[in-house]
Amino acid sequence: MNPPCGRCNKPVYPTEKINCLDKYWHKGCFSCEVCKMALSMTTYKGFEKKPYCSMHYPKTSFTIVTDTPENLRLKQQSMLNSQALYKEEFEKNKGKGFSVVADTPEMQRVKKTQDQISNIKYHEEFEKSRIRSDAPPPENRQYEDEVQPSNPGQLSQPVRQMHPAPVAPSSGGKRYQALYSYMAAEADEVSLAEGDLILDVETIDEGWMFGCNQRTGQRGLLPANYVRPV
Repeated sequence: MNPPCGRCNKPVYPTEKINCLDKYWHKGCFSCEVCKMALSMTTYKGFEKKPYCSMHYPKTSFTIVTDTPENLRLKQQSMLNSQALYKEEFEKNKGKGFSVVADTPEMQRVKKTQDQISNIKYHEEFEKSRIRSDAPPPENRQYEDEVQPSNPGQLSQPVRQMHPAPVAPSSGGKRYQALYSYMAAEADEVSLAEGDLILDVETIDEGWMFGCNQRTGQRGLLPANYVRPV
């Protein structure tokens, strides 16, 4: 007995039979459920035992689970189980010690950089505390205000950080010109007069430079905000 067609329910003879999706089809009946386009064994897509073309194949959608009391109870139970497992793993690994970090060249460089930053911050705090301790009493501040530089554009002298003795740079360096006069406060500093030309200038840090005063031939440190590039 010939089986019925999955589309028209008429008998399907062996010469025109297509066996697909657990059903038998006539070749002409094996078409898309939506657009009725004829399909073959290589072009169809099955959904709920019905053939579709790739254009009209139903898109699967996700269902939203409602937060019922039972679902909330299961969610809370899962969270408690996760916390219990975490605590158990923590207790197991508690006494096993720390992992050893290899002392690679990169780690040594990072450690050295951190030490330098800590050293700079220490000296900055030290200089600030020294300036505060050296501040004159209130009765002397009026006198200091009277002897301030007459040039209103003159900048304040930057706080001097402690540095190792600088090495004189090679010739052919940058050239700067003094904007204001400056009297050296330390033995390794250079005194400046307004308009002096500074040769072979090299930046030491954010507030200080090293260079040679062309007028006096003296080499040493000078405040960066007292000069401008030429």
